Amino acid sequence: MALALTPRLLRRGLELFALISLAGVVALLFYGDNFGAFVGAMLDLRWGWVLAGLGLASMDWVGGGLRLWIVARHVHPGLRFRDMVLASGMGAWGAYLTPFQTGASPMMVWAMRRAGARLPEAMTAVFMTFVATVAFFAIAGPLAIALGAGRSLEAHGLVLGITLYDLFRASLTLFGVIGVVMLLALVFPRHVRNALHGLAVRLGRRSRRLEARMDHLTAGLDRAHECMVAFGSPRGLSVLGIAVVVSGPSHANKLLAGYVTLRALGIEANFYDILLLQTLITFLLYFAPTPGASGLAEVISAAVMSIYVPRPLVASYTLIWRFINSYATVGVGAWIFWSWLRRGLVGREEAVAVLGSDPALEP
Repeated sequence: MALALTPRLLRRGLELFALISLAGVVALLFYGDNFGAFVGAMLDLRWGWVLAGLGLASMDWVGGGLRLWIVARHVHPGLRFRDMVLASGMGAWGAYLTPFQTGASPMMVWAMRRAGARLPEAMTAVFMTFVATVAFFAIAGPLAIALGAGRSLEAHGLVLGITLYDLFRASLTLFGVIGVVMLLALVFPRHVRNALHGLAVRLGRRSRRLEARMDHLTAGLDRAHECMVAFGSPRGLSVLGIAVVVSGPSHANKLLAGYVTLRALGIEANFYDILLLQTLITFLLYFAPTPGASGLAEVISAAVMSIYVPRPLVASYTLIWRFINSYATVGVGAWIFWSWLRRGLVGREEAVAVLGSDPALEP
């Protein structure tokens, strides 16, 4: 089994996420050194912007679900939109409870399979949503720079003459490199399939027990290859193009949470500069080693947004910002998953896995 998420592991991830996040917020309270300002800010919120934040918090589910539905139905027609909303939200939940977001794909694939998708098709759809994410950031970043956004960030230095604007461009380059690698996998799916086939054959030769499993695996790889080829067709590329566009709303809670939080606190700021800063923070936290980037998210956001957020309000800003981009999804996802446990839909030690039993590998 390549990667398994048991209820016990998810519970531990939830506990770590909560404890580290709480420690981060408490540390920022001490950093702000003005508990009265924190309480006053929380009591004097602009509630129209708070409601906008609640809407953004749902984009892990609704926006991500729309994108997953658009992509998945190209290789598996008949999947319901509401099931893809659930799969996307639970995938985000799994990402927030695991280091480096490793739980996202297994949880999303597991939820898609419960909705009727076969494993190769579910895995291909999830991979294509990641391709859409990388393409979206690789396109949106340079476009924002070309339109002049972020020039004021050049005035804000870090160390050794490096500015926030330089850091943004460096992180954007990294996403561009990842995009090129994924593009090669999309353009040359047969080479990827052949390489995985060769690996499966070598593993099968080393163990009779694995040999039968490898037969099922190679059959699944063949179906996954067919799905990748389907996305290389004109219609498939148009579907992928739509998914890239829809990646905007699917990541809206991460990209717009900063601006909405500032406005909820009554702080005025340039929308495009904040958008670039939030994109930068998203890049920096994408492969964080703690569950949901807990701890790191609070510290990095406070450091970057200190340009706009007064020190006494840093804890208030961080608490609202994190609720929009992760706390809400973590809470709702936990409630759904443990309700599944109580209803017996998930065994107490049932694994949510990328590679499960042999029948799951059949195309």
